[in-house]
Amino acid sequence: MPIDVDRARAETPGCQHVLHFNNAGSSLPPTPVLEATIEHLRLEARIGGYEAADAVHARIERVYAAAAELLNCRADEIAVIENATRAWDMAFYSIPFKPGDRILTAMAEYASNYIAYLQIAARTGARVEPIPNDEHGQLSIPALRDMLDEHVKLIAVTHVPTNGGLVNPAAEIGQVAREAGVLYLLDACQSVGQLPVDVQAIGCDMLSTTGRKYLRGPRGTGLLYVRQAVLEQLEPPFLDLHAAQWVAEGEFRIRDDARRFENWETYYAGKLGLAVALDYALDWGMEAIWDRVRALADDLREQLVNIPGVSVRDIGLVRGAIVTFTVADIAPETLKTALAARQMNVTVSGRSSTRLDMEARGIDNMLRASVHYYNTDEEIARFCTAVREIAVR
Repeated sequence: MPIDVDRARAETPGCQHVLHFNNAGSSLPPTPVLEATIEHLRLEARIGGYEAADAVHARIERVYAAAAELLNCRADEIAVIENATRAWDMAFYSIPFKPGDRILTAMAEYASNYIAYLQIAARTGARVEPIPNDEHGQLSIPALRDMLDEHVKLIAVTHVPTNGGLVNPAAEIGQVAREAGVLYLLDACQSVGQLPVDVQAIGCDMLSTTGRKYLRGPRGTGLLYVRQAVLEQLEPPFLDLHAAQWVAEGEFRIRDDARRFENWETYYAGKLGLAVALDYALDWGMEAIWDRVRALADDLREQLVNIPGVSVRDIGLVRGAIVTFTVADIAPETLKTALAARQMNVTVSGRSSTRLDMEARGIDNMLRASVHYYNTDEEIARFCTAVREIAVR
């Protein structure tokens, strides 16, 4: 069923105050998520934190089942982590690299991930190598196949990069990884909640994502999926009494599910809010969400490209909800400030966030406008009118 936009906006309090095109940064939460999170904080204040967690244990556990339903995996393959970066780190730093191992990644890889590759390369003697793009600007599958050999330890790719609009061919990458028997880590921080993400179809061994972006959950929440078949190959970089048991004076045992990547202390109000956000997305349906955000983003690109001085900077064969552009003779930060004065939220994506991609394209900074299903055609028209007025001054 198509999205009921009136209902979505009525259940999104922020829509009354701002035109929010920064959903790839942090979406506006819907009322059910807001209420679930605040309600639990109040419960903690009323009866105590431990006692509050015990009182709503079944609702907290729903986050695992809901995430499993969304990603098409088992609930015991899900861990809830404090954010997507730490979820990704817990997976990546659990891999035992050695000298000569090769890490293959994308040209549009996010800075946080690439810094981790460089640290591990310096520490272990592994090598990090970017896979060239194809003619569309997405990761080239033939190039990936050509780079494979017995030394490739990991293929690690960002599904929807921080800018550029593209959706990398995750399933095609997964097919190559499976054929080669190579571990595959997918950063799905900006794809989960925006488009259907099926870990069985994609074939990734590990996947990280966040609550705050397209899932519309609370900040300070993230998810990690780890395929059960690879779990025993991965030892978390640190453990505690939740991730493992102290079974004898000189012995511990790591738990046998994905929660080995969690730690004991966690954001219970956030977990409750994330569970509600997952169910909220499932209720709308990921196909319906994906259809709407693509249509909105395509409309935004079409209108922006007709504004004098505006250059849309998006690449990729498949393009999602992120729209990036520049305006001649106006710094992106200046444009962002001018739009903010009109209660229009966007952000600036800089070279330091995705250095290989931006340097290859000769771009220093871009404005990033990212839509979601509660945005409207009227907002797109109003936004483009504002950009036009600012551009021609």
